[in-house]
Amino acid sequence: MRAIGGLWRWRHNPLRRGTDLAESWVALAALLLILLAAPLLGGLAGAATERALQRSVQEQHRSRHEVTATVVRELSGGTLTVDPETTARDVRSRVLAEWTAPDGTERHGPVMVRVQDPRPGDRVRIWTDDQGHAVTRPLDPGTATTHAVLAGFGAAVLTACLVEGVRRLVVWRMVRRRYARWDRAWEQAGPDWGRTGTGS
Repeated sequence: MRAIGGLWRWRHNPLRRGTDLAESWVALAALLLILLAAPLLGGLAGAATERALQRSVQEQHRSRHEVTATVVRELSGGTLTVDPETTARDVRSRVLAEWTAPDGTERHGPVMVRVQDPRPGDRVRIWTDDQGHAVTRPLDPGTATTHAVLAGFGAAVLTACLVEGVRRLVVWRMVRRRYARWDRAWEQAGPDWGRTGTGS
């Protein structure tokens, strides 16, 4: 981006090449795109993600129900898991449990519960769908917003990287063309270009 400063310094410089000015304009255009387009696209992506996730949150809260289940027995040892909605690590146990589905039918099956040492008869809270099958708890609106912010930030960074990559590619092509012109000029000058008129 140093070339942007050259736009002002090189305005009346007799040593200025056309490619110097062109590189400066490319750098300025890239900077403006990074400063304006990247945040705009990031904001649009974040807003679209927020709308989609909040719709998903509403749908999950409509279709999932918290019910009380009774532990029948522990199926395996506790596993250390990370709750996506907290920064804490929870010890969860896999148990066989029985519960009543929202439609009144009796259900049983393996579930993960936040009980370190589950015992038969323990009462635990689990989430089920409309048919009574055990599911994960619904997404929290705050967590959905956090995911949307991260998505918007990621889109902005990706846009900035893409613009910078295109700028570097354009400048690389311009430099390659400049070197090709120099090579042609050297070939036209011939092998004794510096000895003309010296009597050698």
